[in-house]
Amino acid sequence: MQRRSHIQLLIDALKLSRFNNLIIIFLTQYAGAIFLFNPDQPLIFVLGDLRFFILVVSTVVIAAAGYYINDYYDIKIDLINKPDRVIVGNTIKRRPVMIAHTTLNAIGILLGALISLWIGIIHLVCAFLLWWYSNQLKRWPFVGNFVVALLTGTTLLVLLAFYRSMNLLVVTYAFFAFGITLIREIIKDIEDVEGDASYGGQTLPVIFGVRRTKVILFVIIALIISSLVIFLLKVQNQYLLYYFGTLAIPFFYFLIRLLRADTKKHFAYLSSYCKWLIIAGILSMVFLKF
Repeated sequence: MQRRSHIQLLIDALKLSRFNNLIIIFLTQYAGAIFLFNPDQPLIFVLGDLRFFILVVSTVVIAAAGYYINDYYDIKIDLINKPDRVIVGNTIKRRPVMIAHTTLNAIGILLGALISLWIGIIHLVCAFLLWWYSNQLKRWPFVGNFVVALLTGTTLLVLLAFYRSMNLLVVTYAFFAFGITLIREIIKDIEDVEGDASYGGQTLPVIFGVRRTKVILFVIIALIISSLVIFLLKVQNQYLLYYFGTLAIPFFYFLIRLLRADTKKHFAYLSSYCKWLIIAGILSMVFLKF
């Protein structure tokens, strides 16, 4: 019985850390290193790089700490928005969550500093922004959405600091991840509008309503697509242009679903769909190897 409770505790801890998202971060950074920075090197060149492995682990650890603190601060809101998925204060007490958050941040920052001072500083700033976001920024209109999107893009941008090299492809992919994440975060705010409004959250849908927020979202999407096209043209890679041109088909489907969406279930579906768009975009790195 005790063993079973320990297993359940581990499962809940992994759920709290958004383990699936951590795997995506892990694979994204390795894909960036293999296909964007070392396309002509054998696979073992990156896989055998201990310093890079430490960078990836430190990034994943800080992301996990961010998810922990986010759920720590969102207990009351989550009890309204997703009562069946609340873990903090239920199966895991609040104090261990805060201890885990602090410990993971310390480990992530120290591992980053072990690689280089600059990466340590980047990790420190990211850890602070994740805490500030959870504590306050996520309740501000647009600011919280922007910060999360920026941190998502930083997952790839930190590779520029690691390799000490400017790479337009990395910037392009980082912007793509930033843009889709920004869209997803605003959609999640629409999905969670009831809980946010109940506890004083000043998100876009709380202030402007769902209909006007969708209009704002379409304007943001237009700006993101226009900017991404500029990046892709500057990169001048025909395979990448073809791939993202093909990706426009499922994205167009996404826009139609967004236009018609008017229930919590619809927006939850669109939020998950955005995650798959990011994964599909990252997969295009494979084509750059050939």
